[in-house]
Amino acid sequence: MKKPSSKKPPKTPVHAIKPPLARQVRIIGGAWKRTPLAVLDSEGLRPTPDRVRETLFNWLSHLLDGNWSTVRCLDLFAGTGVLGFEAASRGALEVTMIEHNTPAARQLEATKTKLDASQVRILRSDALTWLSKAGIEAARFDLIFLDPPYQQGWLEKVLPLCQGLLAAHGLLYLESEFALQEDDLPPWLSGWQLLRADKAGIVFYHLLKKQGHYS
Repeated sequence: MKKPSSKKPPKTPVHAIKPPLARQVRIIGGAWKRTPLAVLDSEGLRPTPDRVRETLFNWLSHLLDGNWSTVRCLDLFAGTGVLGFEAASRGALEVTMIEHNTPAARQLEATKTKLDASQVRILRSDALTWLSKAGIEAARFDLIFLDPPYQQGWLEKVLPLCQGLLAAHGLLYLESEFALQEDDLPPWLSGWQLLRADKAGIVFYHLLKKQGHYS
């Protein structure tokens, strides 16, 4: 009977161990179409799906008559920056991104450098803190993207603060884990009017304006 071998199995060479591939999303239109953006593994980071972005930007292009050249955007809870970079790719005049997570903010800066996106400004800040100090920039933005982490009550806190930053004829995109109904809007949406709404999987997405503006 042979004795059990005392030899240890050969070690896998370090260079043969491949790290997991980073998740990616892609810009779907404009000058940077098909450009991939990295999606970091971070709690609450949930990039807007391609299907949703395609519908959203069709809505926006229709309402803006395809004219992005004068549009100033605010991307709160920027995350991967896919909404803001999508707008910049289509010719937005200015895009301000707010992101609290340090690794995500660094990734946004790397993407900005990669794209040479001079119209993009990235600020590392908590959304509520930044909004509370942004009153001096009243009515500055024509388009606000609002896609916060789910189940944390961000919408109730943030929506009232967005009104003063949005131009009279501005638009606000809102993504949530629940549907909004025009005839049954919650109290924190007082002063807003629902223009468009749709659903993709578990994502409910909406386009709003301030009451009394836009036809």
